[in-house]
Amino acid sequence: MKTSLFTRSVLTLCLSFAALSSYTYGADNSTDKASKKTEAVVDHSKAEKLYEVHCQSCHGVDRLGAMGPALLPENLARFRQKKAIKVINKGRAATQMPAFSQLLSKEEVASLVDYIYTPSKTSLKWSMADINASKIQHFDQSKLPNTAQFEADLMNLFIVVELGDHSATLLNGDTFERLDRFKTRFALHGGPKYSPDGRFVYFASRDGWISKYDIYNRKTVSEVRAAINTRNIAISSDGKYLIVGNYLPQNVVILSADDLSPIKVIDAVDSKGNSSRVSAVYNAPPRYSFIVALKDVKEVWEIPYSDKGGVEVYKGWAHDYKNEAKAEGWKVNDQFPIRRIETDDYLNDFFFDPEYINLIGTARNNHNGQVINLDTKKKVASIALTGMPHLGSGITWHYKDKEVFASPNIKEGKITVIDMENWNVIEEIKTEGPGFFMRSHSNSPYAWTDVFFGPNNDKVHVIDKSTLKIVKTLAPSPGKNAAHVEFTKDGKYVLLSVWDMDGELIVYDANTLEIVTRMPMKKPSGKYNVYNKINYEKGTSH
Repeated sequence: MKTSLFTRSVLTLCLSFAALSSYTYGADNSTDKASKKTEAVVDHSKAEKLYEVHCQSCHGVDRLGAMGPALLPENLARFRQKKAIKVINKGRAATQMPAFSQLLSKEEVASLVDYIYTPSKTSLKWSMADINASKIQHFDQSKLPNTAQFEADLMNLFIVVELGDHSATLLNGDTFERLDRFKTRFALHGGPKYSPDGRFVYFASRDGWISKYDIYNRKTVSEVRAAINTRNIAISSDGKYLIVGNYLPQNVVILSADDLSPIKVIDAVDSKGNSSRVSAVYNAPPRYSFIVALKDVKEVWEIPYSDKGGVEVYKGWAHDYKNEAKAEGWKVNDQFPIRRIETDDYLNDFFFDPEYINLIGTARNNHNGQVINLDTKKKVASIALTGMPHLGSGITWHYKDKEVFASPNIKEGKITVIDMENWNVIEEIKTEGPGFFMRSHSNSPYAWTDVFFGPNNDKVHVIDKSTLKIVKTLAPSPGKNAAHVEFTKDGKYVLLSVWDMDGELIVYDANTLEIVTRMPMKKPSGKYNVYNKINYEKGTSH
């Protein structure tokens, strides 16, 4: 069934604000004088009604965020109000945002924009005490069996997120049998993360809830609300800690992976005292560290979670790094100290080389990527990257005699392939539109990428990794958005999502590209294979 124009308009307006609040234009904390002059006469009760009708389902009650990010002055400080009005009226390229000048009057747009720049009446604080008070223990972990209560290859299981009714499916990657389907929190975001042994999977929702699911027993065992508006989580390689990156409050929270109890809250403030949203957090396994991406300041953080963390010599302030540790204000035996890495620009999207020595980042207001050596804290190269490359969904493989990195682009119809030795762009593969996800597997000759945005969003390209040519373009379910593939443990099969309420999960033979089976699902999005994730398979996101 096709959605009505009104329903589609509500959805796209919500998506437009998501794009609006995540798009970067450079540091400009000014507000428009014209808006200030009219603030006194704006009827906020009408604006609140507009918000409830058009935005609340995506951005939450009191604008605190849900599926979409929070819409508050703290989130929009670097986005001028005149530009916000222009986005709503004229739409935005590379998003699902249409022009709304025909749907909303000039006055309605102005009042809505003024409203989202008005401070919230709700407290934006979420303390350690709040986190502790929110904890829910559904089952006593110590009383649950320590062996799987079903027969399957535990390394070839998938978690499939179904956004349509806020559920997730536990799927057998050999038989494609559904082993469990369970409710999740609203608007999962950033991808679930597995414990190193693959037994537990942790979810983060946009509204800050962290949930721990026991795969062996097929039960959600515990939950805690770590923040008001959350971006994503990462788990340490030893399985002891979770880090939660947040928009509101602007901080990172370290949790015990065992019982989800909070260990430390770290405010996202740069060396000059400027606060920032946290756009993403990552685990860097060889470094025994978390990497933190800051959206509003020109810094990247490395937070060691082990004595071996960061540059290994940091344990005990040894050798050449002693002065740096002192400059950071570290104390010996500090738990989760911050190692600050200054950058030339704001970095919005990240990728790492396989050794986690170099960070590749892009600023969306710039046409260059930065390559930063995490050991030396220095920029070592610039990469000519136009549009809006989605580095976080990039992959690597061996091409001819070199390691290459490939990234989709959410503004331009192309895949950029980069030589990871000299950081030169060696190929731009033209696609039928901007894409969001790219995946492969070490055992597969192909890389898959979607055409997530635009009129061709029902298409998926299959690229030969040895020639960098598109060998086939698939239309799995004509007229419906096809996106995000993931491979089975051995790389023999590919699972693809049809992002629709009447959607499906389609399984392909990874070599013949023929369909093996179709499974109806409620707007399936990401699929996450246990083995590929815990082993950091080069063809999937980490």
